[in-house]
Amino acid sequence: MSLGEFSISASACVKALTRNQIDHVVTVPDWIQLSLHDRLNKGVESIRVINACNENQVVTVAAGLTIGGKRPLVMMQNQGLYNCFNTLRAVCLDAHIPMVFLVGQFGREFSNIGHPTSESARSMVRIAEPFLASIGVPYHLLDKEEDLMKLDQAYEQAQQQRTAVVLLVGAPMAWR
Repeated sequence: MSLGEFSISASACVKALTRNQIDHVVTVPDWIQLSLHDRLNKGVESIRVINACNENQVVTVAAGLTIGGKRPLVMMQNQGLYNCFNTLRAVCLDAHIPMVFLVGQFGREFSNIGHPTSESARSMVRIAEPFLASIGVPYHLLDKEEDLMKLDQAYEQAQQQRTAVVLLVGAPMAWR
């Protein structure tokens, strides 16, 4: 098995975002999704990128867009997800504003790709899934391009359950 098997291309991700009618991406850029940030910043006709100062601001801006009838996607890395827990709790779990997060697993060792993150030596990688499970936030793993269909599922799930749904991107996205 090669690392290439566990990489999602930026162009395939943009197709999935477009298919899901995402009109805004609200983000604090991260390294794992750098190629996607680059592709979005070069311009995708139907998607506006909003860069925020921190992850708490990302969640509140996306909440305002949702309330205003838009269909945003939140992008950040795992450290940022932990940083904005209280805002996520207030906005998505308590106020029931549906939101989809695309979260890069920053710090994941190349030797861990293709294996359960529970085996990672790095706490910020290892605790993501148990953290989300403990607070009742549904999550899905995005490890291969075929997994991008989970984006469709995440939006449906977020709307039906009126909560946050997190898509964990397990490996750096490819520059194609």
